[in-house]
Order: sequence, then C-alpha cells, then structure tokens
Amino acid sequence: MARVILFLFFGILLFSCSEKSSSTVKTMEVEKPEYAIVIHGGAGTILKKNMTQENEKAHREAMHTALDIGEAVLKEGGSSLDAVEQSIKFMEDSPLFNAGKGAVFTHAGTNEMDASFMYGKDQNAGAVGGISTIRHPISAARAVLEKSEHVMMAGKGAEDFAKSQGLEVVDPSYFYTERRWKSLQRILNSESDKTELSESDDVDKKHGTVGCVALDKDGNIAAGTSTGGMTNKKFNRIGDSPIIGAGTFADNATCGVSSTGHGEYFIRYTVARDIAALMEYGGKSLKEAGEIIINKKLVEKGGTGGVVALDRNGNIAMPFNTPGMYRGYAKPGERVVKIYKED
Repeated sequence: MARVILFLFFGILLFSCSEKSSSTVKTMEVEKPEYAIVIHGGAGTILKKNMTQENEKAHREAMHTALDIGEAVLKEGGSSLDAVEQSIKFMEDSPLFNAGKGAVFTHAGTNEMDASFMYGKDQNAGAVGGISTIRHPISAARAVLEKSEHVMMAGKGAEDFAKSQGLEVVDPSYFYTERRWKSLQRILNSESDKTELSESDDVDKKHGTVGCVALDKDGNIAAGTSTGGMTNKKFNRIGDSPIIGAGTFADNATCGVSSTGHGEYFIRYTVARDIAALMEYGGKSLKEAGEIIINKKLVEKGGTGGVVALDRNGNIAMPFNTPGMYRGYAKPGERVVKIYKED
C-alpha cells in the first residue's frame, strides 16, 4: 500500500513539473517582435452608411501607405523617431486627414495646426501650436525636441524657429481644400440657423487628428501626433495634440501613446500619460490600461475619442469609444487596417 501511495506521489510530482515546463516553454515561445508601428487618422462618428466605396478605399489605401513608409524605416534598422515622422508627414500631405494639407478651418477662415513628438528613451519632447506656414508640423515638433532647450513653441515664434531649422515654408493658401472650407460653411450656417450638424461635419468639428507610435529594433519607442484642430475654433484655441501627456506620451519602460478625440477632455484627464501611469504604478497591461482610460474613465467624464498605443514588448492597443476610428498597425509578417467599430 505504501509503495502505491509513493508511486502516486511521484507520478503527481512528475506531472506537475511537466505542466510547469510546458507552461514555461509556451511563455518563451511568445517573442517580442523586431519592431512595431501603429497609426491613427482620427476618431468620431465614422459610419459605413455615410462612407462611399471610393472614400473608404482611399482611406484604407492611405493608411496602408503610411504603414508602408514607417515599416520600411524600421525594417532597415532605422529609428522609431524617423518612422513616426515619415509616416505622419505622409498623412499631413493627404487631404483625407485633418492635419497638414487636410487641416480644417478656424472661425476666421484660417488654418492653425498643432503637433507634438516624444521619445521614450529619454522622455525628451517637442511641440508646436497654432502654426500656419510650415508644411509639416510634425517635423517642427521634432525640431523643437532635438534642436531646442524647450518643449513647446507657438504661433509666429514656432514658425520662425522652424524656418531657422530649414523646414519647408509654404503660403497659408497651401492648406486650403474645398472640402474643409465647405465643412466650415455648413457649421457656421448650422449655428446661425440653429440646426443640427450632419454626422460627417461633427467628425470634422471635434475629432480629426493623425498620429503614430513606433518601436524600433533598439527597443526605443517614439510617439507623434499632428492636427488641424477643431473646425470653427476661435481665439487661437489649442487642443490636446501638442500637449505632452494628453495627446502624446512615450516611455521605453511602459508604452507610447497618440490620442485623437475631443481635446479638452484629453487635456483635463491627461489621457496619454494616464495609460502609461496605470502600467507603471498599477501593474496593468497595455490593453487593460487603454480600456480603463478610454472606455471607462473618459466615458464617465463625457469625453469621446480614442488612442493608438504600443508597449515595450510590441503589444498593440487601439481602444476608442466612438463609432469609428481610422487605425492600423504593422509588425513583421502582420498587418491590420480598420475603420469601423465592427471591423
């Protein structure tokens, strides 16, 4: 009888060790990707019923191209800073997105753009606000990060600094697009007539932004965000996009984040930093932290929008609380581009 009990004991012990060994192997098999990149092109009332096939195709193709550009940098061993800048520059040149060439109009009929950049290796950051003559605001934000002792510059001073760094200067008329101009007119008319905005105009009014976060082969995270702001904004209003900790955040120890949404809420509740803080102090995973902040805390406060984020292990999160968000990511051998909540 004693022999039987002893045999059973060793059998159970051997099975337990085998299970632990198997579990360890499974854990080891989940490898960190060489690189990762995630982008967004704005969030809001983006519904399939309001999107033509041509428009949807154009947006998806533009997102793929932005990912292609950033991924090409990372594949060759380039820095996350370069990947983020190049991807966002492409989106700034596309009239499809509310940034750069596609920037929306202010109440005065002008274009005022904001951008920010942050490097997770040393938490250095740069941002510009209210600029109207620099073709690529994201490059101006990077110049502030790398070539100045400051974090944020605004208006004419920011433009003068960008010019001194050799960045491309354009006439303000460069940013004019008929689509954005008509959107402003409809919003102005809705205010005077006290009528409701269409769903498409509501997207332009509060939620248009582009952003990118990348992890390079050296393990460094960079994040950037660029926007034309809010349609019909007044008094040189600046949203969350150029605010470090609200619209953009990066830390190699936790994650990188780029936000899009109703900026005032993202500023009040430091959304980008809050996600990283939940990971740093609360032990949450990237996915858990994103869901808590975007789909719980922000919803409770009345804020709308979303973020794209990645952590130091290349995990991706793209939570949002609106009907849609232009979003996508790429890793070695893996590519995703989505628009609607049901995608």
